[in-house]
Amino acid sequence: MTIWFSRLDKQHATRQRVRFGYRCESPRGAQVIQQAIGAIKGVRTVRVNTAIHMLVIEFESDQTSVEHLGAAILALSPPVRSQQKTHTEPEEALLGRLAISTATLLATRSLQPSLKAPLSLVTAVPLLGEALDNFIEKGITSHVLEALAVAISIGRKDFLAANTTLFLLALGEYLEHSIERRSDNLLKQLLRPDSGDIWVERNGLEVLIDARELQVGDTVIAATGKVVPVDGTVLGGEALINEATMTGESVPVARRRGDRVLAGTLVEEGRIRIYAEQVGQNAAAARIADFVEQSLDAKSTTQLQAAQLADRLVPMVLGLAGGTWLLSRDWERVSAVLQADYSCALKLATPVAFKSALYRSGQAGILVKSATALERLAEADTFVFDKTGTLTSGVLQVTDSIAFSATYGSEDLINLAASVEEHYFHPLAMAVVEAARKLEHHRHFNHKEVEFIVAHGVASVIDGQRILVGSRHFLEDDEGISIQAHAEVIDRLHEEGKTLLYIGFGGELIGVLALKDTPRPNSGATVARLRTLGVKRILMLTGDHPERARSLAEELGLDDFRAGLLPHEKAAVLQELAAQGARIAFVGDGVNDAPALSGAQVGISMHNGADIARLASDVTLLEDDLALVAEVRALALSTRRLIHSNFNLTLGLNTSILSAAALGLLKPVSASMLHNGATIAILLRALAGAGLPRYSAAATQAKPVLP
Repeated sequence: MTIWFSRLDKQHATRQRVRFGYRCESPRGAQVIQQAIGAIKGVRTVRVNTAIHMLVIEFESDQTSVEHLGAAILALSPPVRSQQKTHTEPEEALLGRLAISTATLLATRSLQPSLKAPLSLVTAVPLLGEALDNFIEKGITSHVLEALAVAISIGRKDFLAANTTLFLLALGEYLEHSIERRSDNLLKQLLRPDSGDIWVERNGLEVLIDARELQVGDTVIAATGKVVPVDGTVLGGEALINEATMTGESVPVARRRGDRVLAGTLVEEGRIRIYAEQVGQNAAAARIADFVEQSLDAKSTTQLQAAQLADRLVPMVLGLAGGTWLLSRDWERVSAVLQADYSCALKLATPVAFKSALYRSGQAGILVKSATALERLAEADTFVFDKTGTLTSGVLQVTDSIAFSATYGSEDLINLAASVEEHYFHPLAMAVVEAARKLEHHRHFNHKEVEFIVAHGVASVIDGQRILVGSRHFLEDDEGISIQAHAEVIDRLHEEGKTLLYIGFGGELIGVLALKDTPRPNSGATVARLRTLGVKRILMLTGDHPERARSLAEELGLDDFRAGLLPHEKAAVLQELAAQGARIAFVGDGVNDAPALSGAQVGISMHNGADIARLASDVTLLEDDLALVAEVRALALSTRRLIHSNFNLTLGLNTSILSAAALGLLKPVSASMLHNGATIAILLRALAGAGLPRYSAAATQAKPVLP
């Protein structure tokens, strides 16, 4: 037997949920894996993250266990790739059928009686053939009912009714296909990934090329702030790489000559040259293309339930037709009853509504991975936020300048540090330079060439003395400068949750600069709006110090917070909340919060690291605006209301049509017109997103919405 899954590692398990790390051979697509595992007995839901090779499975504990699930997954064989074409007809065929049925209907009254029956039968052949195939493969379906209605009309020699029905069915099928295709095309247009440009080294020169031109063996340049575009080996240079989305490790790691780097990881500091070993499928564009395919193919729970209900209602319609004949012996009534069913509107309106909502969210700067993600977001009753870069701006500001030398004051410290840091585009350096610009007595100290030490700091010479600006480790361990005399002040600043820059000059510690980030201007308003949208609990998880976390939680009116957490501890808190019955939406930056994003019912990532976040979460904010979290929650709730409304309309209208037809109040032509007209109207309502929010200007400058 061919092996599909070569490795399966249990990482965490509760009574009804398990998370596996996995490795599998081709095919590796998330949709294929999800469908295969979803078919195992006892499995309720499956989430697949192909970027970090993670499976999250919810199951019925009375039907299976973690051990049985693991054995069943390892026993799976890779699915055979089908070469058969899908049963969906091309648009040209549908348009041809519509043209033929239109011509037949127009010619009905003018034809000689002897030609009417043959022409109607020829026009009905595609419908009758499709109905026969459906009956053999699936039993009684809506197509079988429609074919019966046409056959009865032809048998009664009511050719006008038969040809009108054929025309309306062809028109309805063409419009339904067009509506569904349009919703797919809107999403594809919205989510089409940019190819992007990449710096490579060729013939000793650095050149900018299109990502699609990248080849195995190229030497790729990755510098600060850039996403590594390939899997490969470092040829030269040194950098700090954040690999959280691939490994779950929150602390950036140093990578230098001979080390491996992964596509999708982020260069936080430094610059490296990489020998490209795997390109194309490991690039962000290819991953996002796979994501688009999953978005269009994935079926939500609501969609599956609607389709199942539609299938169950078909025999009921047939039973009503049989009962009508037994009571009335009127084949015209039977034909009228068979004109109406629930199938098309129930099966198509839900996915079209979801796709319309996904399109609208994209226009507003929100990338929603699937209908399932939107569905889960509407169900969430607990929102959990990361702190840094999420509730706070992530932009550092200098809060304290404390001098330990009588020679230099607090402004001198900032000016000294800014003079050497202005050559360095690190968040800490930029914050110091910005603070210096705002000083009343801004001064620049002339210095010699600046030396940059990755992950440590910077050094230079001013007035013949060595100046150092950087970490405690840099000054204390590498440069031998003692800080013990000022330990009390330093410890206090640390307890306040501030980041410290140590300044050494002439072999002594002359002071420290303390920095912190500030709450986003709309954090409080976003929290308040989430409460109006039905969220019961709002919490914050952070690796920051408890005092700083408590202050922010009180300022924003949060229900609770947990501080001093590592990424895997954040995920553990979410599992604890889930065990208590909470339905959780986690909001983080999509980089160091990858474990928590993967463990939540729905993960929402901030704008930072956009392409990476698309892989690690269910929802990604494409604008750096926290208010979009509340906007997408409002969209999820409105989409749910729209789907329920369309569902009720479908049941109400079609039940009324069926009842009127059974009582003899509607002729077959009238029943067909009302049924097909109602179906198309409901589909258009779903596509137009009736009732979906138009998005507030405060949230984003959205493009014009779909009319």
